[in-house]
Amino acid sequence: MDGTKVLISLKPAASEAASHWSGVLLDLQKRGLAAPALLVVDGHSGLRKALDSWPEAQVQRCTRHKLVNLFEHCPVHARAELTRDYRGIVHAKDGMAGRKAYEAFLVKWSTLCPAVARSLEEVGHELLTFYEFPKAMWRSLRTTNPLENLNREFRRRTKTQASFAAEQAGVTLLYGLVAFGQIRFHKIDGYRHVSSLIRSKETNAA
Repeated sequence: MDGTKVLISLKPAASEAASHWSGVLLDLQKRGLAAPALLVVDGHSGLRKALDSWPEAQVQRCTRHKLVNLFEHCPVHARAELTRDYRGIVHAKDGMAGRKAYEAFLVKWSTLCPAVARSLEEVGHELLTFYEFPKAMWRSLRTTNPLENLNREFRRRTKTQASFAAEQAGVTLLYGLVAFGQIRFHKIDGYRHVSSLIRSKETNAA
């Protein structure tokens, strides 16, 4: 209730295939987790397929991942211009301005670099879902960066280990880093709005 992010699942997996992600989500459901109001995800196809478990949840595609993806289709000399246009979409004053910037981006880059425009069209308006939430929360909701920071910290803490006696030993180490406060999460921006969002979700469900 104080806005602190909480780690609710930590599992080893051979890949990010849909079958592995489905196992994670099924476990969370069995443990009593209701469908989230919003899922902030990257564009991995395995995860997206697994999200069919929660069809009622809104989806926000990570704005940082999408920018990196756009760069892969864009000539190096044009990346600064692309970044400026892209920021007009994800840092607009409101959702309406963001959608206008999105449409303008598609028109412009369909001519300059069609592959960039097609890549943006792939994500669609899931890039703009965060605008439907209180403005104070936008910074936390438009990207998976907090999770990426956790993953980087995990890698930093494990790369000095020559080996682990067993898979579970590695999982236990990572969990312990969070459970005992060696790795801390920042509070979600605008967390005071969460309770009202939950009430609204419950009202709509009723």
